[in-house]
Amino acid sequence: MMKAAIITSSDSGYAGEREDKSGSVIQEILEANDYEVVHTILLPDDRKMLADEMARIADEGIAELIVTTGGTGFSPRDCMPEATKDIIEREVPGIPEAMRAYSMTITPRAMLSRAAAGIRKGTLIVNLPGSPKAVRESLEYIIPALEHGLQILTGEATNCARK
Repeated sequence: MMKAAIITSSDSGYAGEREDKSGSVIQEILEANDYEVVHTILLPDDRKMLADEMARIADEGIAELIVTTGGTGFSPRDCMPEATKDIIEREVPGIPEAMRAYSMTITPRAMLSRAAAGIRKGTLIVNLPGSPKAVRESLEYIIPALEHGLQILTGEATNCARK
């Protein structure tokens, strides 16, 4: 069973002014797909705090997958893609490209997502949007492919050839 961590980026959530609903949607989907959620945290839209937390989870081997929510839009405080790119060793552009392409079939606003994805050590990091609806659509779309990618990353599988 793969281990997962969830990081929510929200100034208003961190200040207790708004309830985070996206993190619980992520947890529900991950657990329904046999991931063990071992860590969840709600942080403000602070690039250094977000980067430090993602790096810590990856460097300490806490989880093979980090899924983030929030901070991928145009607000001046939105910084999740930048925090992610600050600490990853390799980008995985296909994941956010696939999410945007799929989401474009639902709403043209999907083109406004700045989500990123990448690898640090043995951990895959994927940025999701902040709304529960967009989180559900995006994660349910990509989760079947994530399993194989994580198997390759962790050495459980040795190639990408389809059976």
